[in-house]
Amino acid sequence: MTIVVLSSLLLIGLILLLAEVLFVPGTTVVGIFGLAVSLAGVAYAFLSFEPVIAWWITAVAVILNLAAIIYGFSSGVWNRFSLKTAITGGAFDGRTDRLQIGMPGKTTSDLKPIGKASFEDVVYEVKSENGFIPVETEVTIIKIENNIILVK
Repeated sequence: MTIVVLSSLLLIGLILLLAEVLFVPGTTVVGIFGLAVSLAGVAYAFLSFEPVIAWWITAVAVILNLAAIIYGFSSGVWNRFSLKTAITGGAFDGRTDRLQIGMPGKTTSDLKPIGKASFEDVVYEVKSENGFIPVETEVTIIKIENNIILVK
């Protein structure tokens, strides 16, 4: 019965440590719990066996746990959790470069206060300065800031 308890503690500790490294990296809760269970197994070995046998069990447990950690880091599991793409957009991406303050246009939808307006046959989302502007009304750009086009 002693061997079953000891091997169960060491095996559960090893499995939890592997689960930390392979499946839930970064949380450390599972890894700390696995390390605690492994240490409980080593302590149980010292309580149940002669010191020479307990030291052998400790050495085997340490080697297996270190091998599990080294395998986890060298297996490339971290590549699945790392970001490989970059966000290319931003607050200003150049879509209003062709527009100028004072440029005339025509609303293609009601501005309540935000809607759509056409400038040189290109439709943009615009914001009115004074609230509601009905569709097909002539508007003029009064401000362009951070992709927000303010019209009156």
